[in-house]
Amino acid sequence: MMTDEAVTTATKGIEATVSNLKDGMTKAAAGFTETQAKVKEGMEKAMKTAEDLVSFSQGNLEAMLKSGQIWAAGMQDLSKQVAATAQASFDETMATFKAMSSVKSLKDAMDLQANLARATMEKTLAESGKLTDASFKLTEQAIAPITARVTLAVEKFAKSA
Repeated sequence: MMTDEAVTTATKGIEATVSNLKDGMTKAAAGFTETQAKVKEGMEKAMKTAEDLVSFSQGNLEAMLKSGQIWAAGMQDLSKQVAATAQASFDETMATFKAMSSVKSLKDAMDLQANLARATMEKTLAESGKLTDASFKLTEQAIAPITARVTLAVEKFAKSA
């Protein structure tokens, strides 16, 4: 049989063990809660980053589509301008050939031919300059949405770095 003193000592030992277990479980629960909060915070940051990347990529796609639309519309306008110039040149050439059919001398024919050549050269140079200017403007307009996205990307990632 156990003496009262032995029972008291055993009881105190059991109580100390139970107390230590309770403290350990409380600390473990607190640690688990803290870890859970950190994991949740990390997941929220990761989700926010993923949402930002998706949103930014969508903006990039929209910029590319806008750029393509500007380019296509501009090329259509340039094509119309080239076609109109070619038609005007053709019409002028035909008018000159018709006029040549009614000339009375070789000198008149040579003058008509020289005038046609000079007018064609002048118009070609003028139209070439117009087309070059229009091409540069179109390129600037088509690149503008992409340039804006690059600028935004540099600003956005410079802040986060």
